[in-house]
Amino acid sequence: MKNKIKFSKETFGISLILMLSAILNFVNLGIEGYANTYYAAGVKSMTMSWKNFFFVSFDPTSFVSIDKPPLGFWIQALSAKLFGFSGWSILLPEALAGVISVAVIYYIVKRSFGSTAGLISALCLAVTPVFVAVSRNNTCDNLLVLTLLLASWALSIAAEKGKLKYLLISLAVVGIGFNIKMLQAYMVIPAIYISYLFSTAVSMKKRLTHLIMGTVVLLVVSFSWAIVVDLIPAASRPYVGSSTNNSEIELIIGHNGLERLGIGSSSTTTLPTGENNFGSGMEGGTPPTGSRQQMEGGATPTGSGQGGQAPGGTANGGGSSSMGGSEPSSITRLFFNNSLSDQIIWLFPLAIFGFIAAAIKEKLKIALDNRRKSDLILWSMWLVPAFVYFSFTTGLFHPYYLTMLAPPIAALVGIGVVAMWELYKEGGWKSWILPGALIVDGLVQLLILSYYYETSSIAKILMIILSLLCFISSILLIIVNLKKNGNTKLKKILVVTALIGLLITPTVWSATTMFYTMSGTFPSAGLSLISSASKGNSNTTTSTSNSKLIEFLTSHKTTEKYILVTSSTSGDAADIIIKTGESVMTWGFFGTDNAITLAQFQELVSKGEVRYVMVGGQGGGSSNDIMTWAAKVGTIVPESEWKDATDTTKTTDTASTAISNEKSTDAKSEQVGGFGGENSGQLYDLKAYADSIAQK
Repeated sequence: MKNKIKFSKETFGISLILMLSAILNFVNLGIEGYANTYYAAGVKSMTMSWKNFFFVSFDPTSFVSIDKPPLGFWIQALSAKLFGFSGWSILLPEALAGVISVAVIYYIVKRSFGSTAGLISALCLAVTPVFVAVSRNNTCDNLLVLTLLLASWALSIAAEKGKLKYLLISLAVVGIGFNIKMLQAYMVIPAIYISYLFSTAVSMKKRLTHLIMGTVVLLVVSFSWAIVVDLIPAASRPYVGSSTNNSEIELIIGHNGLERLGIGSSSTTTLPTGENNFGSGMEGGTPPTGSRQQMEGGATPTGSGQGGQAPGGTANGGGSSSMGGSEPSSITRLFFNNSLSDQIIWLFPLAIFGFIAAAIKEKLKIALDNRRKSDLILWSMWLVPAFVYFSFTTGLFHPYYLTMLAPPIAALVGIGVVAMWELYKEGGWKSWILPGALIVDGLVQLLILSYYYETSSIAKILMIILSLLCFISSILLIIVNLKKNGNTKLKKILVVTALIGLLITPTVWSATTMFYTMSGTFPSAGLSLISSASKGNSNTTTSTSNSKLIEFLTSHKTTEKYILVTSSTSGDAADIIIKTGESVMTWGFFGTDNAITLAQFQELVSKGEVRYVMVGGQGGGSSNDIMTWAAKVGTIVPESEWKDATDTTKTTDTASTAISNEKSTDAKSEQVGGFGGENSGQLYDLKAYADSIAQK
């Protein structure tokens, strides 16, 4: 009966946590619209043909592909086919993956460290702001997190039993994760290899042999789709978006590889002069005076080329529009007043203290002779390399990538709190780790909240609640420890109260996503979403944007293969594809792909496959030649025929536009017009030119 009651309490606990996760992930999910419209357009195209589906084509005619691997978008496309294409159906897989991840981390941690540790870990993951934000977006990052958690589960069994089968499963699953976000999946590789290498279930010779075999499986699964794509003749598939030579392997090594490490030339952006941050410093968590350039009332950093405010309005979270790698690199980067800290760092100190306490309690040594030690190394070796990368890299990464830190932080908090509690009960110097960890974590949370002190009353309230619950409880724990008080129930109440105090702020941060729209391109949670909404800033394209342009194009379409040619992939192109299902020719996400030559383009025009070209906006490479030629031979279409009267104030997803417009000075100087919140591009009609060619 006792075990039955205990089981019932545990089931009740995890059920409540899963319900909380589902509420945070699903409630009011529809406010996100299509979230990242670039990916949403690709999913729409993928539902239209098996060819588009396999190659993750951005457009319905398979001209250019999305610059990511296929698996995450395959799942979204299947969801769209099952439930009908909508914003909700493409966001469903991510939201569901978030809830399942909470259940999986509970089971993994519980398996080695008990149900209490598992429940705490699950709760911490469920309320981590960046984890919740990404669960409500179609970037596929939390599908990757779920995949890597499943790989960790298999590895835990492999390290404990020395079973080759489970090691191969683990590395095969990581390979599957590679086909969701490419090299980002390999962040967990140090954890897997080190945990298995130092386990003692089998001899070192067998472990090395197993790891070699596992590596082969990892590479085969990882690169299988990319190799197949590259083996298919270029004429029979889309151009590989964001690659330099139409190769998936080059995309893996280049844009999605070395550029993420800050190595090699970037195919993406040159950041604003002296700022290296898009759209930072809006109100609602504005940094102290002089710490960052302010962007009020449509001001932009020097050379940004982008009017209007960035989504979310601040460098401090909600709707951040910065490149994470542009923040000053140091061991304290994730604690600075920037676009990173308030998304992930709330429980990080508690995780570090928790690891130390667990290592002491388990007498951790190089030889990992039980599953607790192996799992402890697994989580810590997931956390440390990822933390170092996000702290020091100058490569291309976005703040929402920090969701990769959420599982190891959550796991080590759950494991660590239980370990610190056991050490606290034992007495001696080790008993001071628990109250010390609670106080340090509380101080870090106060630091992050202080960034919002001047601009948010909610931050002030949270600081008071945190102080009352965490600091007073921690001080009482110290007093009880000094008096050698044996009242275990009182100690438990104090620890639980302190933990509640530490979990309230990240929960509030996460809950903002249920009421305020995030940036589709840079999902993040926090008070900045509230501030942005109060100032009337919009993070997503309005339902009426491009309406007159779409009406004009569809009414004038005859036999053209492409309804429009534009370099604005994440602006006009995505919007038109989503709303009409018609094909739009673009040059990849950044408008720089050499997907077609001028001669090839001219041939399409002469065949009547292309008629209208939107000249202006982002772009580079061959797109410059084509746009210049189109402007030379085309006939200007009067703006009154295709441009909405409100286009000058239209708000597109300005974060993605900002990235797309932040080209090098040389590239920008070659553009005609511009694109963004002002939609200053010019529409040209090439029919007269095509007719003249036909008459010759």
